Amino acid sequence: MHPMFPAQPGTVSATETVSTNILGPVYFKMTDLRVAGQAGLPTPPTFIAPDQSPYIVASDEYVEVSLDIKFNNTPLTRLLLCLGLKVEVHFSFEGIGGKAGETDVSAVLYKTEKDKFEYTLTWKGTPESIGLGKGLYGIAAIASVMAADHPCSQEVLGYGYIAARLLQVYPA
Repeated sequence: MHPMFPAQPGTVSATETVSTNILGPVYFKMTDLRVAGQAGLPTPPTFIAPDQSPYIVASDEYVEVSLDIKFNNTPLTRLLLCLGLKVEVHFSFEGIGGKAGETDVSAVLYKTEKDKFEYTLTWKGTPESIGLGKGLYGIAAIASVMAADHPCSQEVLGYGYIAARLLQVYPA
Protein backbone atom coordinates (compact mmCIF):
# COMPACT_ATOMS: atom_id res chain seq x y z
CA MET A 1 0.00 0.00 0.00
CA HIS A 2 1.31 3.42 -0.97
CA PRO A 3 1.30 5.98 1.91
CA MET A 4 -0.16 8.73 -0.30
CA PHE A 5 -3.03 6.52 -1.51
CA PRO A 6 -4.55 4.62 1.41
CA ALA A 7 -7.03 1.86 0.76
CA GLN A 8 -10.63 2.88 0.28
CA PRO A 9 -12.60 2.40 3.51
CA GLY A 10 -15.51 -0.02 3.72
CA THR A 11 -19.11 1.00 3.17
CA VAL A 12 -19.96 3.81 5.55
CA SER A 13 -23.48 4.89 4.64
CA ALA A 14 -26.76 3.63 3.27
CA THR A 15 -26.25 5.57 0.03
CA GLU A 16 -23.33 3.42 -1.07
CA THR A 17 -24.10 0.24 -2.98
CA VAL A 18 -22.14 -2.96 -3.07
CA SER A 19 -23.21 -5.90 -5.21
CA THR A 20 -22.55 -9.24 -3.58
CA ASN A 21 -24.46 -11.33 -6.09
CA ILE A 22 -23.71 -10.05 -9.59
CA LEU A 23 -24.23 -13.28 -11.50
CA GLY A 24 -26.97 -14.84 -9.39
CA PRO A 25 -27.37 -18.38 -8.14
CA VAL A 26 -27.38 -21.45 -10.37
CA TYR A 27 -29.74 -24.33 -9.65
CA PHE A 28 -31.93 -26.90 -11.35
CA LYS A 29 -35.18 -28.68 -10.50
CA MET A 30 -36.06 -32.26 -11.33
CA THR A 31 -39.76 -32.91 -11.98
CA ASP A 32 -42.19 -35.35 -13.54
CA LEU A 33 -40.48 -38.69 -13.03
CA ARG A 34 -42.43 -40.91 -15.42
CA VAL A 35 -42.47 -44.65 -16.08
CA ALA A 36 -44.71 -46.43 -18.56
CA GLY A 37 -44.87 -49.63 -20.55
CA GLN A 38 -45.18 -49.16 -24.29
CA ALA A 39 -47.48 -52.07 -25.24
CA GLY A 40 -50.56 -49.97 -25.87
CA LEU A 41 -54.14 -51.15 -25.55
CA PRO A 42 -55.50 -54.11 -27.53
CA THR A 43 -58.68 -53.72 -29.51
CA PRO A 44 -61.93 -54.88 -27.88
CA PRO A 45 -63.07 -57.49 -26.98
CA THR A 46 -59.59 -58.73 -26.03
CA PHE A 47 -59.01 -55.92 -23.53
CA ILE A 48 -58.33 -57.45 -20.12
CA ALA A 49 -57.46 -55.25 -17.14
CA PRO A 50 -55.10 -54.73 -15.35
CA ASP A 51 -52.46 -56.21 -17.68
CA GLN A 52 -52.66 -53.12 -19.90
CA SER A 53 -51.74 -50.70 -17.11
CA PRO A 54 -48.63 -48.74 -18.09
CA TYR A 55 -47.22 -49.60 -14.64
CA ILE A 56 -47.66 -53.38 -15.00
CA VAL A 57 -45.47 -54.71 -17.79
CA ALA A 58 -44.27 -57.99 -19.29
CA SER A 59 -40.58 -58.76 -18.91
CA ASP A 60 -40.10 -58.36 -22.69
CA GLU A 61 -42.21 -55.18 -23.04
CA TYR A 62 -40.50 -51.88 -23.76
CA VAL A 63 -40.57 -49.46 -20.83
CA GLU A 64 -39.82 -45.76 -20.94
CA VAL A 65 -38.51 -43.93 -17.86
CA SER A 66 -37.98 -40.18 -18.08
CA LEU A 67 -37.83 -36.95 -16.12
CA ASP A 68 -37.64 -33.23 -16.76
CA ILE A 69 -34.80 -30.98 -15.62
CA LYS A 70 -35.21 -27.21 -15.59
CA PHE A 71 -32.40 -24.73 -14.91
CA ASN A 72 -33.07 -21.28 -13.47
CA ASN A 73 -32.44 -18.20 -15.62
CA THR A 74 -29.62 -16.01 -14.29
CA PRO A 75 -26.57 -14.55 -16.05
CA LEU A 76 -24.31 -17.27 -14.62
CA THR A 77 -26.74 -20.06 -15.58
CA ARG A 78 -26.95 -18.71 -19.13
CA LEU A 79 -23.14 -18.63 -19.33
CA LEU A 80 -22.74 -22.19 -18.03
CA LEU A 81 -25.44 -23.57 -20.34
CA CYS A 82 -23.81 -21.82 -23.30
CA LEU A 83 -20.35 -23.17 -22.38
CA GLY A 84 -21.89 -26.61 -22.07
CA LEU A 85 -22.97 -28.67 -19.10
CA LYS A 86 -23.23 -32.44 -19.07
CA VAL A 87 -26.29 -33.90 -17.31
CA GLU A 88 -26.22 -37.57 -16.36
CA VAL A 89 -29.24 -39.30 -14.82
CA HIS A 90 -29.12 -42.74 -13.21
CA PHE A 91 -32.55 -44.36 -13.03
CA SER A 92 -32.54 -46.83 -10.15
CA PHE A 93 -34.86 -49.84 -10.12
CA GLU A 94 -35.03 -51.06 -6.49
CA GLY A 95 -36.69 -54.42 -5.91
CA ILE A 96 -39.37 -54.44 -3.22
CA GLY A 97 -39.69 -57.80 -1.47
CA GLY A 98 -39.52 -61.30 -2.89
CA LYS A 99 -36.68 -61.98 -5.28
CA ALA A 100 -36.94 -58.66 -7.13
CA GLY A 101 -33.41 -57.49 -7.92
CA GLU A 102 -31.90 -54.04 -8.21
CA THR A 103 -30.18 -52.30 -11.09
CA ASP A 104 -29.40 -48.85 -12.50
CA VAL A 105 -29.55 -47.52 -16.05
CA SER A 106 -28.34 -44.17 -17.35
CA ALA A 107 -29.46 -41.40 -19.66
CA VAL A 108 -26.92 -38.72 -20.59
CA LEU A 109 -27.24 -35.25 -22.09
CA TYR A 110 -23.68 -34.64 -23.29
CA LYS A 111 -23.91 -30.88 -23.75
CA THR A 112 -26.51 -28.25 -22.94
CA GLU A 113 -27.47 -25.57 -25.46
CA LYS A 114 -27.40 -21.80 -25.35
CA ASP A 115 -30.63 -20.29 -23.95
CA LYS A 116 -32.30 -23.68 -23.50
CA PHE A 117 -33.27 -24.16 -19.84
CA GLU A 118 -35.49 -27.26 -19.96
CA TYR A 119 -34.45 -30.81 -20.86
CA THR A 120 -36.06 -34.26 -20.78
CA LEU A 121 -33.83 -37.29 -20.21
CA THR A 122 -35.18 -40.72 -21.14
CA TRP A 123 -34.17 -44.37 -20.94
CA LYS A 124 -35.97 -47.02 -23.04
CA GLY A 125 -35.54 -50.77 -22.78
CA THR A 126 -37.08 -53.99 -21.52
CA PRO A 127 -36.97 -55.24 -17.93
CA GLU A 128 -35.26 -58.46 -19.05
CA SER A 129 -32.55 -56.49 -20.90
CA ILE A 130 -31.40 -55.03 -17.57
CA GLY A 131 -31.88 -58.18 -15.53
CA LEU A 132 -35.19 -57.43 -13.85
CA GLY A 133 -37.31 -60.48 -13.11
CA LYS A 134 -40.88 -60.67 -11.91
CA GLY A 135 -41.63 -58.42 -8.98
CA LEU A 136 -42.38 -54.91 -7.80
CA TYR A 137 -39.83 -52.13 -8.25
CA GLY A 138 -39.50 -48.66 -6.82
CA ILE A 139 -37.97 -46.19 -9.25
CA ALA A 140 -35.77 -43.22 -8.38
CA ALA A 141 -33.56 -40.89 -10.41
CA ILE A 142 -30.25 -39.35 -9.37
CA ALA A 143 -28.88 -36.52 -11.54
CA SER A 144 -25.31 -35.26 -11.74
CA VAL A 145 -24.54 -31.95 -13.45
CA MET A 146 -20.95 -31.29 -14.50
CA ALA A 147 -18.96 -29.33 -17.05
CA ALA A 148 -18.86 -30.93 -20.49
CA ASP A 149 -15.15 -31.50 -21.17
CA HIS A 150 -13.63 -28.43 -19.58
CA PRO A 151 -10.22 -28.73 -17.89
CA CYS A 152 -10.89 -25.99 -15.34
CA SER A 153 -14.10 -27.35 -13.85
CA GLN A 154 -14.59 -29.49 -10.81
CA GLU A 155 -15.92 -33.01 -11.34
CA VAL A 156 -19.57 -32.46 -10.28
CA LEU A 157 -21.29 -29.10 -9.91
CA GLY A 158 -24.52 -30.39 -8.42
CA TYR A 159 -26.70 -33.40 -7.65
CA GLY A 160 -30.45 -33.97 -7.65
CA TYR A 161 -32.79 -36.78 -6.51
CA ILE A 162 -36.42 -37.64 -7.24
CA ALA A 163 -38.37 -40.83 -6.49
CA ALA A 164 -41.74 -42.43 -5.79
CA ARG A 165 -42.80 -44.35 -8.88
CA LEU A 166 -43.63 -48.06 -8.96
CA LEU A 167 -43.36 -50.65 -11.72
CA GLN A 168 -44.57 -54.25 -11.62
CA VAL A 169 -42.94 -56.82 -13.93
CA TYR A 170 -44.49 -60.19 -14.80
CA PRO A 171 -42.96 -63.01 -16.89
CA ALA A 172 -43.63 -62.73 -20.62
